[in-house]
Amino acid sequence: MRLLKIFIISFVGFISAIVSAHAVIEIDITRGNVAPLPIALTDLVGSDQEMTSGGSVKDIGEKITQVVTADLQRSGLFSAIDPRAFIKSDNANTSPQFANWRAIGAQALLTGTASLEEDGRVRVEFRLWDVLGGTQMTGLRYFTAPKNWRRIAHLISDTIYKRLTGEDGYFDTRIVYISESGSYLDRIRRLAIMDQDGYNHKFLTDGSYMTLNPRFSPTSQEITYLSFYNDTPRVYLFNIDTGKSEMLGEFAGMTFAPRFSPDGNKVIMSKAERGNSDIFVMELRTRKITRLTKHSAIDTSPSYSPLGRYITFNSDRGGSQQIYVMDNDGRNIKRISFGTGLYSTPVWSPRGDLIAFTKQTGGKFYIGVMRPDGSGERILTESFFEEGPTWSPNGRVLMFYRKYPYDNKGGGGDTHLWSVDLTGYNERQVITPLDGSDPAWSPLLK
Repeated sequence: MRLLKIFIISFVGFISAIVSAHAVIEIDITRGNVAPLPIALTDLVGSDQEMTSGGSVKDIGEKITQVVTADLQRSGLFSAIDPRAFIKSDNANTSPQFANWRAIGAQALLTGTASLEEDGRVRVEFRLWDVLGGTQMTGLRYFTAPKNWRRIAHLISDTIYKRLTGEDGYFDTRIVYISESGSYLDRIRRLAIMDQDGYNHKFLTDGSYMTLNPRFSPTSQEITYLSFYNDTPRVYLFNIDTGKSEMLGEFAGMTFAPRFSPDGNKVIMSKAERGNSDIFVMELRTRKITRLTKHSAIDTSPSYSPLGRYITFNSDRGGSQQIYVMDNDGRNIKRISFGTGLYSTPVWSPRGDLIAFTKQTGGKFYIGVMRPDGSGERILTESFFEEGPTWSPNGRVLMFYRKYPYDNKGGGGDTHLWSVDLTGYNERQVITPLDGSDPAWSPLLK
């Protein structure tokens, strides 16, 4: 699959003055249940002019608003006001009649236009208004190929999210995961990729060999993953732009959970030698492999801190499976999990403030977070079986997979992707064509 390239020729603010870059609406999205912000999202006004690719400019304007609405509502921080409540349709090129929008409870308002250029590109303009203050907060103009309208919608969602919360959005991103099909005795596992909202789904491998543990590079459009070709574990790099795979290495022992370093120049992984699993790191340029841990216990699931100074991993060196943190050279190993149960799959937040994990206790599985020193442990979700948390690039949402039990006839056992924010209240299923497991969230696209 080739990377969907962005065709933004101009990214221009068209307001004479923008108010302070700080969020005008304070939203504490780490406390308990958050009251969503009421926002009115009007269709981007467009003409009925037909495009050579089919459809009208008006259709694109309406579809962009639909995607922005879905993005913002899915975050749990915004409540889109029903368009049937709109009192009057304002001219998108003039200041709104704020009293009409206040009357229906809107605190923010989106207006805009979509038009067709002579060269076939679509021009999309939008403005975000503070209804209570009666001022414009931001406005942008894009030029793009008509086929990229959905990408533009996600960029608009990110702009609104950042302007109203003060934090980067996460909508212009993608998810790579393992698509699963077939019986539970003969499971087919393929590498698949999609936008964060489930659209533009594509399979990257054909299922002729098993793939596991996909992870995005933080600096380029590459994925590292593990495959078993002729029952031999191999670590691959997959270039999304070219659709080509490159083998990093073929390992005699079992290999687990390859993951990039923050600078994208290394891949860290767990590798078994003589029945013992330790943490190794490979320099991508030289293919040099360095061993970081050497212990009779099982060390696995390594993850770098955002600046690359530290590594978290899980190990049973203390008698049970727990989470540890060490320097990036393997020194100063410290255990940080001390709660009841077994801990695994630690992943450092992009913000550096938390480590997500899987916990198993009392016959259930849990997804939770704790600070890098082990304090402040909070459980976000629980079920029969769930595992594999991955962070959104702004560090506010986690995606994971959940498996359901088989019935007494061998049926059931479905596996699905889910997301949850740090409040633990906004839990949603992520729809995929087939069963899905082991998700990995991309950085914001560029």
